Amino acid sequence: MTRPSRAIGAISALLLILAVSGCGSSAPARPDLFYSLDPEPLEPPVGSPLPATLLVNDLAARGFLGGRQIVFRTQAEPLRVQRYNDLLWADPVPRALSRNLVRAARAARVFAFTLIPADRGTADYLLGGEVERFEHLPSPDPSTAPSRVAGTLNLVLVRADNRRSLWDRSYSREIAVESEGERETPDDMARAFNRLAALLASDVVRDLRTLPGAARPQSGS
Repeated sequence: MTRPSRAIGAISALLLILAVSGCGSSAPARPDLFYSLDPEPLEPPVGSPLPATLLVNDLAARGFLGGRQIVFRTQAEPLRVQRYNDLLWADPVPRALSRNLVRAARAARVFAFTLIPADRGTADYLLGGEVERFEHLPSPDPSTAPSRVAGTLNLVLVRADNRRSLWDRSYSREIAVESEGERETPDDMARAFNRLAALLASDVVRDLRTLPGAARPQSGS
């Protein structure tokens, strides 16, 4: 075979390889979707705030819950905790949920002052704990039963002066994902997670109102 013939054969072989590899390449990856976890507080102000300062510490979390990827668990594999690769929170879950507690306590005016660790001030009460669960529970058949989201917070409230525990409680909620279209979407799931976070924060605020001297709703209100 002459040199020109060999060159033409090599080029033809290279083009064939490129064509085959192009046909077998995967589709372009879907871009990451980032969602905020910042719901509007549910509890309105009631009476005068307790003349004290609450410090809400950053919550702890184990494993995947400490990150930003949205966690899910299927009915087929209930012991397997998984993460969506391209569905993420704008902030890590523990930080977002602790800020939700701060916002809810401030909106409800339970205390005269509600602080985060970065604030300067002397606290009378300290609220902290752990995010035990915050996950999506996809439905095997959304046409018959919607997916759900579930969350659990384990919180401890202590006095700052003597570190005496006032209560140690667990807050759990599970709600359905409400779809705005024929099929559930990641946006639907994110909205459900925000409703879940708001309900959990509301439960905590109602317990904080049981402290001696804290304002309480009037009977029949």
